[in-house]
Amino acid sequence: MTSAQHLPGSAPRPAAAPLPGPRAVPAVPAVSSQGAPVQGTLDDLGTPLADVTFVVVDLETTGGSPADCAITEIGAVKVRGGVHLGDFATLVDPGGPVPPFITALTGITTQMVMAAPGVGEVLPSFLEFARGSVLVAHNAPFDIGFLKAACARLEYAWPAFPVVDTVDLARRVMTRDEVPNHKLGTLARYFRTETEPCHRALADAKATVDVLHGLIERLGSFGVTSLEELKGFAKAPTPEQRRKRHLAENVPSEPGVYLFEDGGGEILYVGKSTDMRTRVRSYFTGSETRWRAREMVGLAQRVRTIVCATGLEAEVRELRLIAEHKPRYNRRSKFPERAVWLKLTAEPFPRLSVVRESRDDGAVYLGPLSSTRQAEEAKAALHEAVPLRQCTQRLTLRLVEKGKGRACALADLGRCGAPCVGDETPDEYEAHADAARAAMRGDVRPVVRAARRRIARLSEEYRYEEAAAQRDRLAAFVRAAARAQRLAALAGLPQVVAARPAFDGGWELSVVRYGRLAAAGTVPPRAAPRPYVDALIATAETVLPGAGGAPGAVTGAGGTGAEEMECVLRWMDSPGVRLVEVEGEWTCPAYGAESFRGWIENAYAAVDPSDR
Repeated sequence: MTSAQHLPGSAPRPAAAPLPGPRAVPAVPAVSSQGAPVQGTLDDLGTPLADVTFVVVDLETTGGSPADCAITEIGAVKVRGGVHLGDFATLVDPGGPVPPFITALTGITTQMVMAAPGVGEVLPSFLEFARGSVLVAHNAPFDIGFLKAACARLEYAWPAFPVVDTVDLARRVMTRDEVPNHKLGTLARYFRTETEPCHRALADAKATVDVLHGLIERLGSFGVTSLEELKGFAKAPTPEQRRKRHLAENVPSEPGVYLFEDGGGEILYVGKSTDMRTRVRSYFTGSETRWRAREMVGLAQRVRTIVCATGLEAEVRELRLIAEHKPRYNRRSKFPERAVWLKLTAEPFPRLSVVRESRDDGAVYLGPLSSTRQAEEAKAALHEAVPLRQCTQRLTLRLVEKGKGRACALADLGRCGAPCVGDETPDEYEAHADAARAAMRGDVRPVVRAARRRIARLSEEYRYEEAAAQRDRLAAFVRAAARAQRLAALAGLPQVVAARPAFDGGWELSVVRYGRLAAAGTVPPRAAPRPYVDALIATAETVLPGAGGAPGAVTGAGGTGAEEMECVLRWMDSPGVRLVEVEGEWTCPAYGAESFRGWIENAYAAVDPSDR
């Protein structure tokens, strides 16, 4: 009897060609358990990469989301065994204008795609071109996501294409010493591709083909020679992940916050989970495919945990720890102080201003907003409804009385009452300021009416881009006002005690004071809840007004006030939550922004010319 034989190709093999050649069938037959020789099959070997037909695809689109953006160009290259089999390239009419920033990036203009076929004509041809192949893309979730969305809209069944992402492969086989990042342009320069990527679909697809061949050549040293091994390679845990599995051994199976630390005690990453042990262990398995997380695991030397009473407490503690330590591998909530606010100043002739901090200075604040762009759009929507001055000069009553103010062009256009030169009295201007305050604090109907009239007029004149811009301004204002009004209502309450049913039959308890989580606890199953509630209230953190957020001006200064209140409100909106005690009046404006959010979402389709 001969000894068991290893299949050829299981040991690392050098790769001398862009694609590894087919593996030979074993010369020595395998042996069954009864001792009789058994002929090996090709299924045992898998599909050699040299026999796989790859279709490398790249898309250009009008934006980043398949939900509200469209394809403008498809480029694809078909290869097998390193041999070029064919190309597929076409512009696609997205059904609307190409945004200017997309034109600047790709060079594709609205005029170029107006005469192009629609996606309904192009998609069947592409699916036939790619039939029976393996799809390859650089950042595959983006391109495949758009293709799947197009199939869903056209009611086509998405073929079960195997998909290979060259970004994932590059992250596994390329080191930081070789390439600083895994962008297509960077990899193209490293592998010296024949075609330089230029944000055009076919050129980028051709560059990706050369990158794919270079990566497959690298994979030969890892023993990857079949399609099945290729698909499993990116999902396999790295050696660092396997080596550091012991870091999860002492993590408890309880809700809480976990902190990955390096050898010097620096916090690399902060996370939360209702079962910390299960979550932390997942970082050391193949299910963790995020390259930043894998890199973080390579640096980590210990995992520290903080056990929490409830999932809400864990979520809040995570926000606070991220804001305090700013771990390098956390992105979400890392810089809450970067939020911006729309401010109506407290001065004789108030004006709107975008600021970085909310203060108790008598002004009215709207926010927080995530970016200056959103704040400027909300500001423009409010200016459309209320003729506030837009100049930056500081006006005082004495300055106006002496006639030293300067009128701007908006006064000549009739869009400002020109209080700076005395054309509008302080009382007349104060009426405008009161209208702006009312819109920011409660009644947003004047802003919505003004924007809707302008959107309707622009749409009737077929000025769809301007109508879309007006829609975006209104959406920014309504969303910011809805958030501010919702948070201000909670921030004004001295104390709220709420309970939610726990999975084990008990209760989760939360004490919230001025929008800040002051205490969290649990009630065991079948126990009387009142003593636990009283004990939790007695030991809860003392919170002063304005610490979590001041009524009318929700502040996030010095912490995560707004995000923390969002967490609390989500928890209170979950099924089964009951209010145990409420100090103060918890109300929302009758004509507040929340009632218009549904209309805002529908308005995105209302001004789309393809839907008219």
